[in-house]
Amino acid sequence: MEDSDVDPRRWALEAAHAADGGLGRDTVVIDVGDVLAVTDLFVVTSGANARQVRAIVDDVEEFVALAGGPRPVRVEGRDTRQWVLMDYAGFVVHVFDEETRAHYDLERLWSDCSRVDFAEG
Repeated sequence: MEDSDVDPRRWALEAAHAADGGLGRDTVVIDVGDVLAVTDLFVVTSGANARQVRAIVDDVEEFVALAGGPRPVRVEGRDTRQWVLMDYAGFVVHVFDEETRAHYDLERLWSDCSRVDFAEG
């Protein structure tokens, strides 16, 4: 397998594109690799309601897989659809409903970490 096939940055950017190109709102990619040992990147996005959260999760999983990327190691929160965490090991996708995203405010929590411009990735 080539390095690009297991590059978490490549697949995190693909996930961000999938979320942002669909129903995802205010999608950001945060580089947490220097401060977290368990993953390199967070993709954070939100949907307006539970139905949109589900659609975003499905789109991300399908888009990354169709592009030749990995499947998530685990997905948590799929039942409640308030905060779905998709763990791909090298990166984590957080899909929130808007209220839950505002409450936890991961962007503020990780504000010391740099953001990755996925528009050009």
